[in-house]
Amino acid sequence: MNTLIVRALSCALMLMMVGPVMADKLIVLDARGGGLKAGMSIDSNSNVTLKEGELVTVIGPKGNSVVLKGPFNGPVLAKSESGLDAKQALSALVATRDARSTAVGVIRAGTDAVKIPEPWLIDVTRPGPRCLLEGEPPVWWRPDASKVQHFTLYPIDRSWKADIGWAAGQDRQTAPALSRYEGANVFFIRQNEQEFAISLNVIPKSVDNDLVLSAWMLEKGCLQQADALLAGLRNELQTSK
Repeated sequence: MNTLIVRALSCALMLMMVGPVMADKLIVLDARGGGLKAGMSIDSNSNVTLKEGELVTVIGPKGNSVVLKGPFNGPVLAKSESGLDAKQALSALVATRDARSTAVGVIRAGTDAVKIPEPWLIDVTRPGPRCLLEGEPPVWWRPDASKVQHFTLYPIDRSWKADIGWAAGQDRQTAPALSRYEGANVFFIRQNEQEFAISLNVIPKSVDNDLVLSAWMLEKGCLQQADALLAGLRNELQTSK
């Protein structure tokens, strides 16, 4: 009996020393069920229940994406990724970016896009998805600012249109408050006798981790902007050595 008591006390002491399992903070990217919604922050050990047909995508603090499909009942993330260092996380994100660039839909959007100097600039010279931070107005950008140029912007329902002019030497301009940018909004741009569509995917302002932001951009297909953010992260790592 004494032996059993000693063993029990030893186990209890070990549990006290180990303490609770550390949980990572996850950001919900997309949610169809489980009582979750995009932009929410949840612990990795949170229990989620999904019915058949329901789906949730979350992003970890190091930028890894996890997709849960119903039926499902259990913790969101079985293993903490806290031990992953920034260099490993960045390498994983770059690998994800390269994998996504081979997708058929991404190729159609143009993976040969010119580099943008800042991640939140919206290139209006090519079609495809763009990412916008919640509460911030779009900042239109063009790669060639050598001449006067004009373009026309209007939403998919053509309820309004805006004729926008560039002066020579001007490569960006902040959009006026034409409408509220919530969710994914599709706009058409007419420029140089060509017309194409871009979509604005709004990222909640609660997302303030650059690794998570990069992963969110990649998931939404905003490769051009993700490349700019990843380049900045790479420079930060190099200068911090």
